[in-house]
Amino acid sequence: MSVVTRFAPSPTGYLHVGGARTALYSWLYAKSQGGEFVLRIEDTDIERSTEEAKQAILDGMQWLGLSWDKGPYLQTERFDRYKELIERLLEEGKAYKCFMSSQELDEIREQQKARGEKPRYPGTWRDRTDHPEGESYAVRFKNPLDGKVVINDHIRGTIEISNSELDDLVIQRSDGTPTYNFCVVVDDWDMGITHVVRGEDHINNTPRQINILQALGAPVPEYAHVSMILGDDGKKLSKRHNAVSVMQYRDDGFLPQALLNYLVRLGWAHGDQEIFSLSEMIEHFSLDAIGQSASAFNTEKLIWLNQHYMKTMPASEVAVFAKWHFAEQGIDTANGPTLENVIAIQADRVKTLKEMAQISRYFFEDFDEFDEKAAKKHLRPVAKEPLLVVKDKLLALETWTPETIGEAINATAEALGVGMGKIGMPLRVAVTGSGNSPSLDVTLNLLSKQKVEQRIDKAVSFIANRENS
Repeated sequence: MSVVTRFAPSPTGYLHVGGARTALYSWLYAKSQGGEFVLRIEDTDIERSTEEAKQAILDGMQWLGLSWDKGPYLQTERFDRYKELIERLLEEGKAYKCFMSSQELDEIREQQKARGEKPRYPGTWRDRTDHPEGESYAVRFKNPLDGKVVINDHIRGTIEISNSELDDLVIQRSDGTPTYNFCVVVDDWDMGITHVVRGEDHINNTPRQINILQALGAPVPEYAHVSMILGDDGKKLSKRHNAVSVMQYRDDGFLPQALLNYLVRLGWAHGDQEIFSLSEMIEHFSLDAIGQSASAFNTEKLIWLNQHYMKTMPASEVAVFAKWHFAEQGIDTANGPTLENVIAIQADRVKTLKEMAQISRYFFEDFDEFDEKAAKKHLRPVAKEPLLVVKDKLLALETWTPETIGEAINATAEALGVGMGKIGMPLRVAVTGSGNSPSLDVTLNLLSKQKVEQRIDKAVSFIANRENS
């Protein structure tokens, strides 16, 4: 049997980390088994579904690199198929028309609550044939009255639910639209889904869906219900509480590789290994190794992973994602060194790609002012001569490399008989505008000789203006 998994979000909000982890586990299991991964958009909640949310889901999946083999399928485009099977169940006596009004059902449920009973539909129309003409009706599935449903869950082991605990589920609303639980069943059947990986909040739906599958004569997939994710505050992450959109992590400067590595470890483990490439995840992943306990999200751990990937991934790969952040901050990377070279010397100085863009602006454009605190400390009258001497030595270089630049700076300190700090810090502020940068030899190497000359002259003029004011 070829493995087919699916990720089936509803487009009623963005793709958050809980959904992304479910998608990742489904994707990894399919890839680890040489199977297929299906993306399905469950948009039957027409009032709450939006195009913006649908696009946000697709954007999130694409940014994470979780490509799908089939889809994205939309449930709203499959209504004819659902209607066909609902009619079949009606004809076979496995479903029935229910003419009970919502007001009447609410009254019954209130009475049940008052008696301390579990609110449920009492089966009023299950066997009735006195159907009123011209009145609207819902269609309910005839759930078996006895026996039990057994779920052999990959994560939770054997789960048994008595059919007496389940009432007759509405599978078609009175307006003619099919309901979530029925559409999911038909889709999983038609799309050949063999393994369903989803959140533990769906456990209550599973026995109902299995009964519908069996009534249709469809194969029952295997299930794995993943535990919830807790936020930094210890409370369950949800669209209503602290769940951050996957694309917000992109906006904040995280690499998708770091987020995927973090998410895979929120519930799954392979020994004590912490760092996983995507190929390693695929090689080692199994549904049975997912834990039952809720996992706590730790932002600091994600930041640590992000720094690891920025420093260890090839700069050319980091540049693919960093380029967006430079453009977002209005920095034209065509006016300077290659982004790969900037990343190579800046990666270990920042936590995120967003920060990297913020501190790298001076490589690509001139600055109007020096950092006030750095200038006050290092661009003083005593710095004028060292700046002029080091400028002359830099301009005299025949080759512009980190080695020759470093030698010129050292030679300036020796010629003036001063420590490196008396040369380096004024030069750093002069060429970068602030007191922070990578080592001067590699920093100046990424700037042209002409650009360095212009900025030193600007710093010298700044010192002179201060002297005269």
